[in-house]
Amino acid sequence: MSSNPEEMSLDELREEIRTIDREIVEKIAQRTYVADTIAQVKEEQGLPTTDESQEQAVMDRAGENAERFDVDANLVKATFRLLIELNKVEQRESR
Repeated sequence: MSSNPEEMSLDELREEIRTIDREIVEKIAQRTYVADTIAQVKEEQGLPTTDESQEQAVMDRAGENAERFDVDANLVKATFRLLIELNKVEQRESR
């Protein structure tokens, strides 16, 4: 954050949100690219694309990170569940 939020104008705060939103989308794009790469490696190695234990590890990490940053864990876990499901759909469509 560039300065004390109480001293920022509404326009400055909204600009901050726009920047954060762009960064979130960029991180989703990066995550999707890596997930696609993992799917390709699994396919080459003849491994199943779905890995329940790995998905659970992702959800556990999401909950831990939510606590670390004092964010609602249900919101964070729901977001990660959605990302996982979207990756699965994308992988099925690309076959």
